[in-house]
Amino acid sequence: MKYQPKASHFIDGEYVEDTNGAPIDVIYPATGEVIARLHSATPEIVNKALNSAKQAQAEWAAMSGTERGRVLRRAADIMRDRNYELSVLETHDTGKPLQETLVADATSGADALEYFGGLTASLTGEHIPLGGGDFVYTIREALGVCVGIGAWNYPTQIACWKGAPALACGNTMVFKPSETTPLSALKVAEILIEAGAPKGVYNVVQGYGDVGALLVTDPRVAKVSLTGSVPTGRKVYAAAADGMKHVTMELGGKSPMIVFDDANIENAVSGAILGNFYSSGQVCSNGTRVFVQKGIKEAFLARLSERLATAKIGDPLDEDINFGPMVSENQMNIALSYVEKGKAEGARLVFGGARIAVDGFYMQPTVFADVTDNMTIAREEIFGPVMSVLDFDTEEEVLARANDTEFGLAAGVFTNDLTRAHRIVAGFEAGTCYINTYNLAPVEAPFGGSKMSGVGRENSKLAINHFSEMKTVYVSMNDVEAPY
Repeated sequence: MKYQPKASHFIDGEYVEDTNGAPIDVIYPATGEVIARLHSATPEIVNKALNSAKQAQAEWAAMSGTERGRVLRRAADIMRDRNYELSVLETHDTGKPLQETLVADATSGADALEYFGGLTASLTGEHIPLGGGDFVYTIREALGVCVGIGAWNYPTQIACWKGAPALACGNTMVFKPSETTPLSALKVAEILIEAGAPKGVYNVVQGYGDVGALLVTDPRVAKVSLTGSVPTGRKVYAAAADGMKHVTMELGGKSPMIVFDDANIENAVSGAILGNFYSSGQVCSNGTRVFVQKGIKEAFLARLSERLATAKIGDPLDEDINFGPMVSENQMNIALSYVEKGKAEGARLVFGGARIAVDGFYMQPTVFADVTDNMTIAREEIFGPVMSVLDFDTEEEVLARANDTEFGLAAGVFTNDLTRAHRIVAGFEAGTCYINTYNLAPVEAPFGGSKMSGVGRENSKLAINHFSEMKTVYVSMNDVEAPY
């Protein structure tokens, strides 16, 4: 078991084990081999983590913003220094190619730690002058203990995207990674302690849905931040609402990508590849409904097929490989089942569509053309390397069809008409939009969705508002008048 950590959980600054919890096997997606075995948190472990976070919170919040920021920035530096080691671990955890994890995972986590570390000293209230000499001042306060629940596609990044703004505001965190990818968050917790965070500021507990439910419903918890599917989000949101907890939900999507006939086809194909096949298609914001104007449809499909044929599929630890396995056998089978639905409902299979006959959970990048709006592959989130290409004639028609979904996470448009590009993104019902690119998520910019795709925003200064609240203080400089 090459990647067996010291213990399953990280609580109060150290590794903690309790083998009474249900076993969690960590499977390397490239081979199907079990590389570590952890244990789900028992109620005792959950209680210990929440107590640790609760006890640490006052001390952490009492530190100056400059001091807290220094810890986060040190952690960012450590993470960058160990990028290769962390990227190899991420590849074992997720199956994503090392070529990808070296530039998109720990580095993104480090960006979040550095960005929010740089903001902490600037988190202030304001003075509001009123008539007659009275005034109001506001105090930005931490919420308390925050719970983060992660998804399996970006375990290191999500652990930092949730942890960095929470800690910047003076909160503490208990983070539960996905049981599919439990290893990376433990390293984030280790690094934060090494960087000087007090014990208990960032804790990691492993577990299945029952552990998440214990965390979300606990009265010690003030805030829940989830990255996951819409069905999971509904359950977590409802449970958190019962306790009037603050909530951020970053959920799924079936995002549209519109390619007009004046677009640069090479760039549009690049955007479609990034929006469908990066991380073997396992990205929540993927633009999996690609609307291509009829005049360039066949040229687009031909060039897309040519480029997909050059994808290098194989051992994800080989830095020359750029397309790896799916995260699990179950996820691969789900994606393959949608391929069969696409065929059965009359879509034209243009490329791929099959499992690759090797060890591990590999399937070919897959493209369907002649997809119509009511087909299952055009309505439901697949979370795998399956692209649906749909035809369109006019701008008005395609915008209405693009918005005809319960989701609203992301959307993109490729065109050389600048006015049309801005007109289209203004009309998109989506929280994160792209013009002539796709799937970039810098920490400086807000990220999140509308409709069923989520509540709140991650990253940017907006995230501060989701991890803190304002106290208003009215100061009177005059006598108090009353009617009697």
